[in-house]
Amino acid sequence: MALLQMDWQQQVVWKLMPGTPVGRALVAATQRLEEAGSDTASLDAQVILAHILGKERSWLFAHYDQALSQEEAETYTDRVARRAAAEPVAYLVGYREFYGLELAVDYRVLIPRPETELLVDAVLDHIESRADQSVQMVDVGTGSGAVAVAVAANCPSVQIYAVDLSASALEVAHANVERHDERGQITLLQGDLLTPLPRPVDIIAANLPYITSGDYPNLMADVRDYEPRLALEAGPEGLDLIGRLLDQAPAHLNPGGVLFLEIGSDQGRAVLELVQRRLPQARHVGIRQDYHGFDRLVVIGL
Repeated sequence: MALLQMDWQQQVVWKLMPGTPVGRALVAATQRLEEAGSDTASLDAQVILAHILGKERSWLFAHYDQALSQEEAETYTDRVARRAAAEPVAYLVGYREFYGLELAVDYRVLIPRPETELLVDAVLDHIESRADQSVQMVDVGTGSGAVAVAVAANCPSVQIYAVDLSASALEVAHANVERHDERGQITLLQGDLLTPLPRPVDIIAANLPYITSGDYPNLMADVRDYEPRLALEAGPEGLDLIGRLLDQAPAHLNPGGVLFLEIGSDQGRAVLELVQRRLPQARHVGIRQDYHGFDRLVVIGL
């Protein structure tokens, strides 16, 4: 069962007792997360408990009477309390699904978003449209390695450099590459934007930080307080990293190369103007919307 206890500071502490059935634990955890303001309380409670038990979520619904051991109850209590304090579920369970792949994630990397799957789609469509599909690509700001791993898993003909400034982020990317890069298509490089590249490439794909310095303090707590600021904030207009990448791109793209940029939903016009100033030689520039109709991807052909 779930208890509410008072500690020495007179704060309410939520706790599950050993022997609590799965069904009752889920109900109690969902209520606790709803009280904490979670919009996905029931799903959060299920995902966390299924992970702790090493089961699929569907298993929970068929085993409502299964009693939790002391260790399971204590672990669930801890994880639910952390989720109630806004810690992302992906960090609590240690993974996030992206493009059909289970990727390791933790506080060292940004949690992959569904919108970034549009970047993968665009890259794969472009490669498929080419007469010669044996291409070289760089994933700039790779973080967990999500984009590089997803492209490699779906396109055997591409060789990918995955670059990040953060050595700790590359440790997470390495784990994902080790697990998913069965053909050895990905090379991890540490450094600033395109500077570590040993040779020009045909494709640049980048999901760089684009949150403005003014907006950063107002982000949702689960993003602002837990995900790495280095992967989020990018100056007064949110364009510092994107602008620098545009400046570097011509020297690192082969003739006919293409640059794919994920952007903030309100940055379409600003990025197009930036491209016009920084890359006047671009052959074509286009913008694509996400599932909600917001600007999300800029495609630049050089």
